[in-house]
Amino acid sequence: METELNFRFAVREDTPLILQMIRELADYEKLLDEVVATEPVLEEWLFDRQKAEVLFVLTPEGKEAGFALFFHNFSTFLGRAGIYLEDLYVRPEYRGRGYGKGLIRRLAALAVERGCGRLEWWCLDWNQPSIDFYLSLGAEPMSDWTVYRIAGKTLTDLAAEPKA
Repeated sequence: METELNFRFAVREDTPLILQMIRELADYEKLLDEVVATEPVLEEWLFDRQKAEVLFVLTPEGKEAGFALFFHNFSTFLGRAGIYLEDLYVRPEYRGRGYGKGLIRRLAALAVERGCGRLEWWCLDWNQPSIDFYLSLGAEPMSDWTVYRIAGKTLTDLAAEPKA
């Protein structure tokens, strides 16, 4: 029997905890040196500009076991929004207890409640434990697509190019 999980949306006062979990996730992904987010930046973008949401999954004692950071994207083909899961993280001591699956299920329920057409995310190619987990949920890899990114100096240089 699966234990009923409790969730709560993050509030402004959770900003230090959100950043701490982001750093823990980045350390696991061997990308800690890429984290440049700060508490003021997260607070501005999450709570002032409301560009993303954070959902915590709680232990029976009410402690935050993990989080999902997500935002809405849009599918022109479906003609409706979707939910894009930017980060899913469960602290190591809570893994294997259903917290990750609970977060995904709650996000799926949010997508349905909000009338969204899909729930999607990226996963690092080397992260086999996560890939196996996602496949066990029925997720399908999008092998026909390649992710492209423009960031940093390339982004600012491109933005500064003369208008055509």
